[in-house]
Amino acid sequence: MKKLLAIVGMSGSGKSIATEYLEKAGWTKLYFGGITYKLMKEAGIERTSDGKSEKEFREKLRREHGKECYAKFLEEDIREALKTNDVVLDGLYSWYEYKYLIDKFPNLKLISIISDKEIRYERVAKRVDRPFAREDIIYRDLSEIENLAKGGPIAFADYYIDNNKDIKEYYKRLEEILDDISKHEGE
Repeated sequence: MKKLLAIVGMSGSGKSIATEYLEKAGWTKLYFGGITYKLMKEAGIERTSDGKSEKEFREKLRREHGKECYAKFLEEDIREALKTNDVVLDGLYSWYEYKYLIDKFPNLKLISIISDKEIRYERVAKRVDRPFAREDIIYRDLSEIENLAKGGPIAFADYYIDNNKDIKEYYKRLEEILDDISKHEGE
């Protein structure tokens, strides 16, 4: 059976480090945010530099299709990718998405990337793509926790990576997790 992982964490925690690492190792990456961009383009809606148009569009999708809609939209892509490859999900945000997917894919494992708030805020402010001011990222954190139930998958994760240390420690922990998952496949 192919492996299915979802990388979760708050903005700036370092989720993309794990997904890029796995993608370079040959895993198929499926990006929840890509759904937003694709559907916005189809609807003729421009992306704004402040991210407001994306946020409004995501909220509209969830109102119209349910809080777990991103998981529903990706379900067939996940099934197809798992036929030939291990899969890493980038951008699973909500408890609703997790609950939907774990019912469909019992082998799904969550890896939560954690990092101190101040470190995350510094990282997000320095991003080339979509940087946020401190006040904006605090607002985003609170909004995602309150409106998306983002804390559920982070708290309920199967594995954790502390991303307050150097990158070597991060990759070492990720490899330990992958080894552990491989050891327990089929259980």
